[in-house]
Amino acid sequence: MSHISEHKFIRYLLYLLHLFLGINACIGGFMLMLKSDGSLLQMNQDFLKNSGFSNFFIPGLLLFTFVGLPSILTFCGLAFKLNFKIIDMLNIYSDRHWAWAFSLYTGITTILWIAIQLLITEYFWIQPVIILVGLSILICSLTPGVMNHYKIKKF
Repeated sequence: MSHISEHKFIRYLLYLLHLFLGINACIGGFMLMLKSDGSLLQMNQDFLKNSGFSNFFIPGLLLFTFVGLPSILTFCGLAFKLNFKIIDMLNIYSDRHWAWAFSLYTGITTILWIAIQLLITEYFWIQPVIILVGLSILICSLTPGVMNHYKIKKF
């Protein structure tokens, strides 16, 4: 595989990871808000027993807002290189497109989300899958080809 096609593959993998994460987090979060007893996702209320939450509404809202929406937004920014001045104000990497920075933010947020979830709730089979998605987002984002693709060229 040539260097260029390898970088393109990693970029497309990054898009897919963000899409997978964003769609699942938005749907899951929305379903938890819609039926806060967790029944739409066949989740038992015992899952929350040590979490401080009496139902799934707030966790669903947090999942939707801080994992789902940012991941979908990041996918759109990465895939189409959209420019949003307001969002760019949250970019701490002035030499990179905001979506690249948000890719890092999303990967970190996802890993933290699952790590906290593992500390305060019972183990659930999808947690290792999602933590691997977050880690894969970070790895893909930090590959030199992806970093160079989102470097802002200043004249």
